[in-house]
Amino acid sequence: MSLLLSVAFICHLLAILTTLGFGLTYLLRRQFMPYHGVALEREWDALPTALQTLVWALMRAVAGGALATALLSTVILLIPFRAGEVWAFWTLPASTLVLAGGALYAMRLVATNTPARPPYAPIMIAAALVMIGLVLSLYG
Repeated sequence: MSLLLSVAFICHLLAILTTLGFGLTYLLRRQFMPYHGVALEREWDALPTALQTLVWALMRAVAGGALATALLSTVILLIPFRAGEVWAFWTLPASTLVLAGGALYAMRLVATNTPARPPYAPIMIAAALVMIGLVLSLYG
């Protein structure tokens, strides 16, 4: 593997780890994220049980998407990407960017319509890493 492909591999691996961390965070939390409380202007314990259930379900859905993306990306990175399959160079960023696009859209809705400020950084970092990985892999 060339130096550029090796650096691309590392970029994609870091994006996968970021996505995995995001997914595990949303999967393992026992209550909503701090910015969710700001958006709802309520503490977790002040929410009706039905609303707690709905928020938990949505968080688990996001976690499932992130974990599925991390798993898919890991398999693509370890097998076809390392083998130099050009389709893998494009598919890796595509899967992460679909997840990132949806997450950023949802975060923007929250930021625009509530006083909350969602944490854009992890999503933006993962998106930037896969784009750098794409460019490097195409020239590697």
